[in-house]
Amino acid sequence: MKSIFKAGDTKTFERTVRPEDSASFEGTHVHPVYATFGLTRDAEWCSRLFVLEMKEENEEGIGTFVDVKHLSPALIGETVRFEATIEEISGNAVNCSFIARVNDRTIATGKTGQKVLLKSKLEELFNGLTGKM
Repeated sequence: MKSIFKAGDTKTFERTVRPEDSASFEGTHVHPVYATFGLTRDAEWCSRLFVLEMKEENEEGIGTFVDVKHLSPALIGETVRFEATIEEISGNAVNCSFIARVNDRTIATGKTGQKVLLKSKLEELFNGLTGKM
């Protein structure tokens, strides 16, 4: 894993909320706004932007946690700007905080974690779960 970032470094990502990002469960549309699960996916993606640059060719990142506080809705068509900040890099763990805003309105805050592991280690782990060795 490349040591190219430090605590306090930031990455940004923007998502224009699409109909498929809205709250729907089991084929039932609930609200025409950015669903918490869509917001969570995009928050994790923003943090993953660090890992994409840090990992070596034989490594991959894997999520370890997501903590989201969804504070305000975002409507379909609105642009949400995510900013992830590295809080800590400890060994192969990359922990970030994030804030998501529509213009000046904060819609969510939270934290994410990822670890960078050898692809072979991940394959071994996944094979162990399926009974393959």
